[in-house]
Amino acid sequence: MFYKFRCAVARFMYGRNGMDQLNRALVWVYLVVCVLRAISQVRHSNTILTVWDAVIWLLFIFIMYRMFSKNLNQRRIENQKFMSALWKAKNNAAGAKARRADKDHKYFTCKCGAICRVPVGKGKVVITCPKCGNQIQGKT
Repeated sequence: MFYKFRCAVARFMYGRNGMDQLNRALVWVYLVVCVLRAISQVRHSNTILTVWDAVIWLLFIFIMYRMFSKNLNQRRIENQKFMSALWKAKNNAAGAKARRADKDHKYFTCKCGAICRVPVGKGKVVITCPKCGNQIQGKT
């Protein structure tokens, strides 16, 4: 009985997008918005609840649209953009955490975005950015 149902669902989902990382993140946002709506139900007026309900429905419709879409190429592009933004944010956070933990060096950021590292205890220094050649002055 369940085998036939499973096969029917597999046939229906063939060629469709299904759940990817962006959809999982959207489901988490959907759940957070549902919790916020439940919390605001106690305190706020019907107008705010209507806005929460509209956001919930829009998220639900967008999640279902992405899940059942047969335009796989476009959904993969969307997911790739999301994953690259997520990877960049995670990588930046990990690098900042490592720089805060490093007590042996002082880090300077150039206008071009390059991060220059200097040993602690050297006094006043002038650093030349390896990327753009800009001069950075600072204390270590």
